[in-house]
Amino acid sequence: MEPTLLTRRLAALRRMDNVPAEDLDALWADCTPVRAADILGSWAGSDFDTDHPVHGMLAASGWHGKRFESVKVAHPLICRGEDGALFSNEELGRGLASLWDIEFRDEVTASMVYDGQPVVDHFKAVDADSPPTILLGVMNGKGVRHQGRHYYFVLEREA
Repeated sequence: MEPTLLTRRLAALRRMDNVPAEDLDALWADCTPVRAADILGSWAGSDFDTDHPVHGMLAASGWHGKRFESVKVAHPLICRGEDGALFSNEELGRGLASLWDIEFRDEVTASMVYDGQPVVDHFKAVDADSPPTILLGVMNGKGVRHQGRHYYFVLEREA
């Protein structure tokens, strides 16, 4: 699918309240798988209003995004403290994580495996940049699905 069409679809979904999970599933299906080594760096995060409980938890934590130092060292929860400084919230994330290329929904794509909890975030590129600058993420794992639905979020590469 044409990348500019995907970014327009993403922008439209980000403006919505109560985003239908089916729309996020469809966007995910049209995005491009990426490799773990191609997403290293710092990423600013945002999510969708889907009534998923993770949405409120991340907002309350001051979630800023994620940082992938290497495929072996990933910080799943970069948060902004009361003093405005960014920090890796290892307590909330129950440790760090690592990056792997994992099959999810019949495609192999970059995925972040949490060290301290049964959670995996999968990523696909929304844009055609190489390396990608906009990722769609879906959180997967034990106890993550809410009313049968995954939690979706967006990452945008920071300079």
